[in-house]
Amino acid sequence: QVQLVESGGGSVQAGGSLRLSCVASRDDYITYSMGWFRQAPGKEREGVATSYTGALKWYADSVKGRFTISRDNAKNTLYLQLNSLKPEDTAMYYCAAAPGLVRPPLSPSGYGYWGQGTQVTVSS
Repeated sequence: QVQLVESGGGSVQAGGSLRLSCVASRDDYITYSMGWFRQAPGKEREGVATSYTGALKWYADSVKGRFTISRDNAKNTLYLQLNSLKPEDTAMYYCAAAPGLVRPPLSPSGYGYWGQGTQVTVSS
């Protein structure tokens, strides 16, 4: 079992920044694929950024160059730095985990452990 607790969401204006954090309950989470997903009202959940061991990273095209995923393995924590935010980034953001390398890495269906979500709202 892996418990995931997200924090860091909020409301910002377009162009602003936020940093999301996700703390995992397992000490061996370095062996897990970890990622950030989002779901806007009326839309399907989509992959935003995922990482395996911290060395391998994948990003959705819509966030490349603006969002950065990182892991602090000593703190069992996954981060997502969100810069140059746009109104279309507004969504509930979820942290997710799965043992091993998930393929395809941005597919929500590959992840079995989910956090409760944190809301990101970007106003124009």
